[in-house]
Amino acid sequence: MKRPVVKVDFVDESPKNGKFKSRRRFIKIGGLAFAGSSFLMYSCSEDDDFNPGQQQGPDPEPEEPEEPEEPEEPVEPEEPAAFDLGSGDVGILNYAYALEQLEAAFYTAVRAGDYYSGAPAEEQELIDDLYNHEVIHREFFRAAITAAVGEGNEDMVLPDLEFNTDSIDFNDRTSVLETARLLEDTGVAAYNGAGDRLESATYLTIAGKIVSVEARHASAIRSLLNPQSADFAGDDILVDIQGTGVAYDRAADPSEIISEAGGFIATEFTADNLPSPMTGS
Repeated sequence: MKRPVVKVDFVDESPKNGKFKSRRRFIKIGGLAFAGSSFLMYSCSEDDDFNPGQQQGPDPEPEEPEEPEEPEEPVEPEEPAAFDLGSGDVGILNYAYALEQLEAAFYTAVRAGDYYSGAPAEEQELIDDLYNHEVIHREFFRAAITAAVGEGNEDMVLPDLEFNTDSIDFNDRTSVLETARLLEDTGVAAYNGAGDRLESATYLTIAGKIVSVEARHASAIRSLLNPQSADFAGDDILVDIQGTGVAYDRAADPSEIISEAGGFIATEFTADNLPSPMTGS
């Protein structure tokens, strides 16, 4: 780098030069000072290693990358608990409602099958009557339970059930009628076995009116399967009470009925809190 030439004049300070020389001396010294400052500024501008206003020092260490967080294991949603029929009269009503849902769904499927479409008019009429009765029973229980539990407690009403009817051939008369006989006989035994658990006389009266219709259904189906026989009220479904003779429809505990009908019901539910017989509790 070429350095600037700084010229310094030495001035004679003898008195004979007077103020004029003093003024010249001042100018010379001022020029010297200016030249010195210019030199300093020039030198700084040429110094590439010096940057005013920026602190010098070692380069900062690079930050270590953060370790990625381990992904959380997916949480499997808990399976909702199975619906329980409940206790008291509501539990018994839900129990009957489950059976009426099953029978209504069965006759709905029957009317959509080939057996029904090709059946004689008398049999179609009978199937229509059974279908209509069961649908009315089903809707009665839905309304009765909803009224019994009150507004805001609809979760105490048995939901709509799904059914497994794979074992039934709805195109075959025998398969349809044998299944209808089984369901109607089971319904009669179910009402007979649960009636004494109801506290409300109103509900007990209605249950008696329904079970008598279910018994008529069973007799009609039995007569179709074996016309002109005693099967309409056969000994296979009648029982003896206290030695008076075989002349009474059987009664079955809810646990037995649910086991018998369970093969057709795909929706899981429990009956852990149904009242005990004769106590209403």
